[in-house]
Amino acid sequence: MDYKIKTLDFEGPLDLLLHLVKQADIDIFEINIAEITNQYLFYINQMESFDLNIDSEYLVMAADLIEIKARELLPIEKEEEEEENPKEELINRLVEYQRYKEISSEFKSLESERQLLYSKEQSFFDEYKDDSLKLGEDISIDDLIKAFAKFQERKNFEKPLNTVVTRKEYSVHKRSREILERIKSKKKINFDELFDVYTRDYVVVTFLSILDLARKGQILIKQDNNLDKIVLQSKGEVV
Repeated sequence: MDYKIKTLDFEGPLDLLLHLVKQADIDIFEINIAEITNQYLFYINQMESFDLNIDSEYLVMAADLIEIKARELLPIEKEEEEEENPKEELINRLVEYQRYKEISSEFKSLESERQLLYSKEQSFFDEYKDDSLKLGEDISIDDLIKAFAKFQERKNFEKPLNTVVTRKEYSVHKRSREILERIKSKKKINFDELFDVYTRDYVVVTFLSILDLARKGQILIKQDNNLDKIVLQSKGEVV
């Protein structure tokens, strides 16, 4: 049989053996020790002829293969049958190594995928806090949120009304205009008076509209004393 030799980099003698098994296109459990030993020794001799350094572990494996080959050619004594079979041990090592190679390949694939991802460093909510939003001289955004929370406690949003209600869509822009018009007509209005419809969508859009108007500087929100009612006043024209 003619052997084609390639100078490949192997991770060890088991890697070389597994390569020879795959090259022969045979099942690991059906390897012919005599044939695989001849291929292995041929490869080692070719490496020596190329003046390549051969690690001692490759030579140890060569000696093991020769020993297993010799045992198969000699008659087996009854006592030797009960001892551990070196061929089975070699096959088990090859199977285990093959599994290691497969898992390593999966890990390399996962590593390549992970390199395409970029992690963001830990951040804190404080960096997203906008201190530029000024509601008024005596009131902060926290005060407005607390007032909204108390309003929620007083109103049961989930409880159905005793009347038939047709669902209506609201936008922040439209609701903002309505709020400005009401404030302009009354000069000032209590925070709670703006929530005249007690559906969840309406309440949320109303609250967001108040924040948006305050951000744009179109309304002024005041609270004379702590726990007093919050009052909204107009600071500009309706847009």
